[in-house]
Amino acid sequence: MKDLKDWVAVHQVYKQTKSKRATASLLGISRNTVKRLLEKTEPPVYSRKSYSSKIDPFKEQIIAWRCEPFCFNGTRIFRELKKRGYTGSIGPVYYYLKRVDEDVGGISRKATTRHESPPGDQAQFDWSEYQVLIGEQYKTVYCFAMILAASRKKVICFSLREDADAIYEAVQELFDELGGVTLELLIDNPKAFVIRNNPRSEEEIKYNPHALAMATHLGVELNACPCYWPRKKGKIERPFNFIEEQFIKGNSFASMEDLNSRGKSFINEWCNEQHSTTKRIPNQHYLIEEKATLQPLPKEHYFASSMFRRRISPDSYLSMGGNKYSVPVKYVGKHVFCRLIYGFRIMIYDSQGHFIQHQEILYGQHAIRTNPDHYEAIAKKVSTSIPQIRRDFTSRFSNGKSYLELAGKRFDQPTFHARRIMELQDLYDDETLDRFIGMAIDEDKLDIKSFKTMLREYNAGERKMHKSDKAKIENADGAVARVQAELTRDCSYYEEYAKEVLNV
Repeated sequence: MKDLKDWVAVHQVYKQTKSKRATASLLGISRNTVKRLLEKTEPPVYSRKSYSSKIDPFKEQIIAWRCEPFCFNGTRIFRELKKRGYTGSIGPVYYYLKRVDEDVGGISRKATTRHESPPGDQAQFDWSEYQVLIGEQYKTVYCFAMILAASRKKVICFSLREDADAIYEAVQELFDELGGVTLELLIDNPKAFVIRNNPRSEEEIKYNPHALAMATHLGVELNACPCYWPRKKGKIERPFNFIEEQFIKGNSFASMEDLNSRGKSFINEWCNEQHSTTKRIPNQHYLIEEKATLQPLPKEHYFASSMFRRRISPDSYLSMGGNKYSVPVKYVGKHVFCRLIYGFRIMIYDSQGHFIQHQEILYGQHAIRTNPDHYEAIAKKVSTSIPQIRRDFTSRFSNGKSYLELAGKRFDQPTFHARRIMELQDLYDDETLDRFIGMAIDEDKLDIKSFKTMLREYNAGERKMHKSDKAKIENADGAVARVQAELTRDCSYYEEYAKEVLNV
């Protein structure tokens, strides 16, 4: 190509200068080059030089070994060539095999037939690794994902581990979210699923026994895709980049539970957008056509590893890893069974295997997590703290302050009686108690025994309400009567009104 450009330049300049010396000077080339190019009346043609290769003598043999019945791979062909005197490296062998595969087959190895599964037939499962800011620290997090092949409905969950327990739990959790199980689960070839999968062998794929047990428990059949052939499960491969770009990057999360909650919401919103291939909205497609075709879920999850046992302390705490977690008080003194899944979530079950609750693990040691709802069954409805009793009594009852001042002159501990009065809240509302507190002040019956006697007498009809209280009620009743009277008119009013209308 350089000669062609020089030939054009020399001929154009020489037409102007009519001098070889001047042409050579202007173009910065030698006079001999100018002379040689001027002698050529036709423009030079580019031709590639061919070089011999050490593999040339063996090309026909390579083609034979690559085709039936041998179907040797590149390494085997290279070993056989060395036995026959080939002295080159393996690189040219692979380069030539690529050309052979394209020429012999006539079709690129990347050519793929798109397969669309009927609703309920197939789900694809895989996971990807991300660096995520959890709290104030970056952690390696694994995103497990499942997609229904027909509707493209997607669900995800996040884990701190990618061991077999996490994988089995993720499969079951994601099927739970989908509301049913497909007939087939398309998977990759990790040891948690597949022990051996040799596509060039006639042997059947050997699955992990625990994976087969989980699949039997779910009622789904495992289908391991060919090794190093990600396009077989391309539907589940594609979303991971979108999750990283649109959700992971630029976000931080308070905890792993926060990450899971927000991640599930993100995926659900994504499933409300039109899919580029099916031109349908996955969530609608799933609800209308695919959900009804799914198989029912089992009642419980399959556990590959055994659970560990813990005894609940008298203060209703479960101890694990140097930290404490509260549980409902009805389990005090009893044994419970626990599992740690995803590296952060504690699953707690009773002695019968019934699920109680799950909690996110506490990091470090000597930390305590308490849920006040767990103590509701034994929680005191009235405080035992003297300052708090005073605050509650005076805020709840208009006569509370007067009662405490007067009772303080009569008793060593007036809050004892005040607290016992507030404990009657299950039987009487605050307005009734407040009225009787006023009566107790008027009659100087401040102790709890006398107070209860007043209530019993009133309930039995032996005690009448004080005039002041009675007047309040009567005044209220009178106000109601007046309002009713204002709203009620005599019939003569309407007769007069009718006459006026007729006269008009």
